[in-house]
Amino acid sequence: MSHRLKENVNSYYIHAANQLNSKKARRKIVAYVESYDDVFFWRTVLSQFEDDTRYFEVMLPSRVSLTKGKKSVLMNLLGEKVGEDMIACVDADYDYLLQQSTPTSYKVNHNPYVFHTYVYAIENYQCYAPSLHDVCVAVTLNDHAIFDFEEYYNDYSVACYPLFVWSVWLYRNNLYKEFTLTDFCKVIEPGGLNVYHPEYSLASLKQKVDRKVAQLQRHYPDAKDSYLKLKEELKQLGVTPETTYLYIQGHHIFDNVTMPIVDRVCERLRHERENEIYHNAEHSTQMHNELSCYEHSIQDITAMLKKNVGYIRSKPYLRLVADVENFLNVRFQELKTPAELQSGSGGRDEHGVAAAE
Repeated sequence: MSHRLKENVNSYYIHAANQLNSKKARRKIVAYVESYDDVFFWRTVLSQFEDDTRYFEVMLPSRVSLTKGKKSVLMNLLGEKVGEDMIACVDADYDYLLQQSTPTSYKVNHNPYVFHTYVYAIENYQCYAPSLHDVCVAVTLNDHAIFDFEEYYNDYSVACYPLFVWSVWLYRNNLYKEFTLTDFCKVIEPGGLNVYHPEYSLASLKQKVDRKVAQLQRHYPDAKDSYLKLKEELKQLGVTPETTYLYIQGHHIFDNVTMPIVDRVCERLRHERENEIYHNAEHSTQMHNELSCYEHSIQDITAMLKKNVGYIRSKPYLRLVADVENFLNVRFQELKTPAELQSGSGGRDEHGVAAAE
């Protein structure tokens, strides 16, 4: 019986449970996410909207099944289940860029109770270029800027952009089997990187991209107009040549682009700090003590990247926050009684919540 009850939990059920509490009790809004790794990110997003009138509980799609992933979230929650008291929070993947080309992309973009990352995945946020120097400092405790992450990701994105547009074009036209995401990621693999001369690997990458673009142009000679139209549409969605890395498969950017770069930069920063200790120590005991202290202070790169929240300055993240704020403002307005609406329209209420315009 309890199992069947869980299957029928929806926004109305949560709403009814809230109604059983006192009027002064905080209302609970359940936020379903795709996997364990998503819990911290979405708690970071949603916690800033908690006050003495509401709170969020972030959880996986089912406490009965270990099934995870966007499809599981949508299949469990869409339709009549999500609502003002139960929302779904997912990675955008390509669905944001596909807009309404597929049933799933339509739901992701048009259901008011589904929130998505705008960038491909949470990993893309964790690899937000302007924040990566801070990650290196957190890992090595050395603030010497020896690599320009923003310039590199800008150049990497520009090099990938023409083929990226082709990838989206193929998915929009249901031709993705001709050139899958896996195929795309293989082409844009940066390969070996010289921290002091990143232009070498970027030049090689650009050659690979140009060859594949030429091949696709020959294979689809009539695609020029729709390709150019798609470029303009992607621009309207916030995708620029310089920010393409935010919309490429998150695991590829994390594992094959960011981790190798950050690892090489951190290795040099560690050696630099260790050399300072070698040269400044007055005797061997002091040197060994300082080295031991430093080694115990160094952090794990993967852990620091996963805890990186420097993306809160990025435009896609600010759009996501605005979506949540708008949802809550509309919800707050709808929950007010007619008398409250007449007496207190506009401004902020006693809890500091902005009223919907």
